[in-house]
Amino acid sequence: MIRNATEKDFDEIYNVINDAAIAYKGIIPADRWHEPYMTKGELKTQIKDGVRFSCYLDDNKIVGVMGIQDKKDVELIRHAYVISRQRKKGIGTILIHELLKDSKKPILIGTWKVAHWAISFYERHGFFVISEEEKNILLRKYWNIPDRQVETSVVLADTKYKNYKNNFT
Repeated sequence: MIRNATEKDFDEIYNVINDAAIAYKGIIPADRWHEPYMTKGELKTQIKDGVRFSCYLDDNKIVGVMGIQDKKDVELIRHAYVISRQRKKGIGTILIHELLKDSKKPILIGTWKVAHWAISFYERHGFFVISEEEKNILLRKYWNIPDRQVETSVVLADTKYKNYKNNFT
């Protein structure tokens, strides 16, 4: 079952993100890794900044989350995670389809360059990696991340972005 997150879901969302993010440990640059991967303060800030989470429940427990954030002329997919023991069951696919179904705006996704599994997941769902130059512009325009993270990330976009990208860069 999928439902929109409520304030009561905060701790479960926090736990899913940090459990799933272990996949990045030893993969992303060491200077970008920390534990917990996302602090409670960072999660609160993300929610305050407009990230709306959808939750996938199994046996009344949140086992997957994916956020979407409206950024005026685009929407960003943010913090897409499935708890480690529930991976490879189609939960991420169900969540991304839920977030995409009503979207009218171009959608952008940022992830780590070395997270080949994440990039492949998004490509299977119709997204494409944009050029390095364009990525740098978009990460600075729509995300609030340090330069080192810009350097070590990629941005993927959907076909709506491809059709209208001249309006965004």
